[in-house]
Amino acid sequence: MSVSYTIGEELTVGLQQLWPLVALPIAVAVLAYLVFRRTPDSRSASARSRRLLFASRVLVVVLLVGAAMGPFTVQTQETPGEPSVTLLTDESDSMAVYGNVTDDLVADIEAAGVPVTRATVGSGTDSRIGDGIAANLRENGTVVVLSDGQVTEGRPLSVAAEEARRLNATINAVELPPRRTERAVSMTGPSTTSVGIPAEFTATVDGVGAESPVEVEMRIDGEVVETQTVAPGESLSVSHTFEEIGSHRVTATISGNDIYAENDVFYRSVRVVEKPDVLYVSGGGYPLEGYLNSLYDVTNASAVPDDLDDYAAVVVQDTPANRLGNVSSLQEFVINGGGLAVVGGENAYENGGYDESPIASTLPVRVGNATGGTADIVLLVDISGSAREGQSIQKAVALDVLDQLDDENRVGVVAFSHVVYRIADLQPLSTSRERTADRIRRLQSVGGTDIANGLRGADELLGNREGTIILLSDGQTEFGPPTAVATQLGREGTRVISVGAGERVNEQTMRRIAEASGGSYFAADETNRLRLLFGGTSRRFDGENLTIVTQNTFITSGVELTANPGRANAVAVKPGADYQVATADGTPAIASWRFGLGRVVSLTAYDEDGTLGGLLEPPDSLVVTKSVNYAIGDPARTRTGVTAVGDARVGRPTEFTYRGRSRPDAEGVTLRQVSEERYRGEFTPQQQGFGELLDAEYAANYPVEYGSFGRSPELPAAVDTTDGRTFELDEGSRIAAQARQQSTRVRTVEETWDWLAVLAALLVFVTEVVARRVQVYRGRSSLESGLP
Repeated sequence: MSVSYTIGEELTVGLQQLWPLVALPIAVAVLAYLVFRRTPDSRSASARSRRLLFASRVLVVVLLVGAAMGPFTVQTQETPGEPSVTLLTDESDSMAVYGNVTDDLVADIEAAGVPVTRATVGSGTDSRIGDGIAANLRENGTVVVLSDGQVTEGRPLSVAAEEARRLNATINAVELPPRRTERAVSMTGPSTTSVGIPAEFTATVDGVGAESPVEVEMRIDGEVVETQTVAPGESLSVSHTFEEIGSHRVTATISGNDIYAENDVFYRSVRVVEKPDVLYVSGGGYPLEGYLNSLYDVTNASAVPDDLDDYAAVVVQDTPANRLGNVSSLQEFVINGGGLAVVGGENAYENGGYDESPIASTLPVRVGNATGGTADIVLLVDISGSAREGQSIQKAVALDVLDQLDDENRVGVVAFSHVVYRIADLQPLSTSRERTADRIRRLQSVGGTDIANGLRGADELLGNREGTIILLSDGQTEFGPPTAVATQLGREGTRVISVGAGERVNEQTMRRIAEASGGSYFAADETNRLRLLFGGTSRRFDGENLTIVTQNTFITSGVELTANPGRANAVAVKPGADYQVATADGTPAIASWRFGLGRVVSLTAYDEDGTLGGLLEPPDSLVVTKSVNYAIGDPARTRTGVTAVGDARVGRPTEFTYRGRSRPDAEGVTLRQVSEERYRGEFTPQQQGFGELLDAEYAANYPVEYGSFGRSPELPAAVDTTDGRTFELDEGSRIAAQARQQSTRVRTVEETWDWLAVLAALLVFVTEVVARRVQVYRGRSSLESGLP
C-alpha cells in the first residue's frame, strides 16, 4: 500500500509502503527499556543524559523506519534534447524551375548551431515525396522539405503527415519562388469513336512562372485544324468528325522557350470504327429515327427481338410496356455490356405501365411524382479559421441552400472546424425551418479545418439512415484526405453534395469529395439547382428552358440548352443514378446510370408532336447525341484485338485490354485472362510518340513528372496537419530555433529518497557517539560511555 500527495502542478511526494510503521512503537519501547532501566552500578548516568541518549536513538529509529517506507517524489521536468534537422531535397526534374538552394540553406542552419542531415526524396522523373518523408521521420523530429510536393509515385503526402503526427514530428516546407518558366500541354478526348460522329478534343496549358499566353496548335493526321493563343490554366477545344475507319493521330503542340521540350507536345491516338449498329424500337414514325440514322447504322423494329448480339445499343421511344417485346433479352443485353436509351412520350413510363414491367428495374428513374417526397439531409457548415474571412458568405449560402429545400425534407445541421458540433437534429422543415435558420445565423468561426471529421459527424447525425450531406466549405482542409470518408459514405448509400462557399474556394478538393461519394459539386451561385433535387411542392424550380443539373459529365460537358419541350413524363431519379438535365419546371428530363456492365439513359422530355420539343435541333441536339453515345459506351467493345489502352506514359507500366479466342504473344508484354476471350496486359513505353502494340496503334506521352509544376496544395496541407511551418529561403536560423524547441522533451522523473534517510540516521548516530567520546576525553564524564 502506497500513499502520495500532489503539491502544485509539477510535484508529487509519497511513500511506497506503510507497514514499517508497525515496527516504530516496538523499537521505541525496546529503546526506552534499555536506556531507562536502573542497575546496581552506582556510576549510572543521570536522568538528563539518559533522556538525551533516548532522543537520539529514537531519531535514528524514525529515520531508519522512514527509509524502509520508501519515500519518493515525482516531478515533471523539461529536458533539452539534441536538436537536429533532416533536410529532404527533391531533385526530381520538376524542381529545375527553382534552382539549387540546398547548400545555402544547410549552411544557414548549421551556422545557427544545429546539425543537418541531408537526404534525397526524388530524382529524375520519380517523385516519391511521401515515401521519402515517411522514411526520414523520427520521434519529436523536424523534417524540412525542399520540394514542390508533386508526388508521382508512392504514398500521398496526407498519409505521410498522419505518420508524422503519430511520432510527434513536424513536417516543414520552404517557400520556393520559381526562377525559370516551364509550360506543359495536355489533351483529353476519346480514344475510340465512330465514323460520322463528332469527337471533341481539348488541349490545356499548365505551367509555372508563366503569365503570358502561348500559341497552341492542334493537328489531326498531320494537318493543322486550329491554332490559338491560350493562357496558362486555360483550354482550347476542337470538334472533329472522322470519315475514315482506322487509326488517326491527334497532336497538341505549344511553342515557347522553357526548360523541357518533352511536354511541349501531347499525342493522342484515336481508333475510328464503323458506325455502331443501333436498334430503334418505336410504335410510330418519329423524327428521332431520322436523326439517329445520320449518326449510326439503325435497324427499325416495332418490338425488342430475342437476339440483340448484333447491336451496340437499343433506343426505345414512346412504346408501352406490353409492346416492348422480349424484355428479358433486353435486360440480359444491358447486363452484359449493351446500351439502352428509353425516350418518353404519351405511351411511355407512367402512361405505358413501366412501373409494373420488368423494364422498371433497368431504368435510372422510377415512375411517379418527380418532386416532393421526404429526404434526410444534413447541412454540414464549415466554421473553421480558414473560412473566417468568408463566414458571412457561408452563412448566406447556408441560408440560401435551406431555402431551396422542400418542407417535407428532414433536415439537420452540423458545424465543424477541427471538431464537430451538432447544431440541429433531423426534423421536418415544415415545423423547424425558422428555428434551423436562426441557429445557422448564430454560428461563429473557430479552430482548424478537418472536413473528414465533419463528414463523420454528419454521418453520425444520419445514424443508420441513407441520406444526403450538403457540405458548405471553402475546401481548405488541414487534415487527412476527406475523399476516403466520402468514398465510404457513398458505399453506404449516402452522397455528398459539395457547395463551394468562401472567398478562396479549393474547387478541386470540393469536386473530389462530391465525386467520391457519387454526388455533385455546385458553386455558391448555383444553389438554386438544389431545388431540382430537393424542391417539392413548396419549393418548385422555375426556369425558362432545360437546365443542366450535373455539369461536366460525359452527357452534359460542352452542351448548351435552349429548348423547352412542352411535356415530360412523371418520373423521379433513383438513388445512385446521375441526374443530368431537368425541364423548366424541375421535372427530370435526362438521367443515366450503370446497369451491370451496360449503361442506361432515360430521356423523358418530349413534345406532343414527337419532335422532342427542339432537342433534335442545334445546339440542343448535342445532348441527344451524347446521351446515345453514353449508352453505346465503347463502340469497339465487341471487336477483337486490342480494344483499349490506358494513358500511356514513357517509363511507366500501362494496362491494355485484348479481346480474342486465344492469348496473343508479344515481346515485352505480360497478359492474364480476366474472362472468356478477354485478356488484360501490361507494357512499358520507352519512347514518346506513336507506337504499335499487337497491330494496334497507341500514343505514349511524356512522364507525369513533366506535367505538374508549381507547389502542390497537398504540401501546405501536410505542413498544417503536423503543426509545422513554411519558411522563407533566408530563414535558416528560424528553422534551427524550431528544431531546438521540437527536441525539448517534457518528461516525468521519479526519484526515491530512502538513501537520504539512511544517511541522516548514520550522521545522527555518529554525531551522538562522537559527542559522548569528547565528554570522556575532556574529563566531564567518569563513565566510559561518555554519559555524565
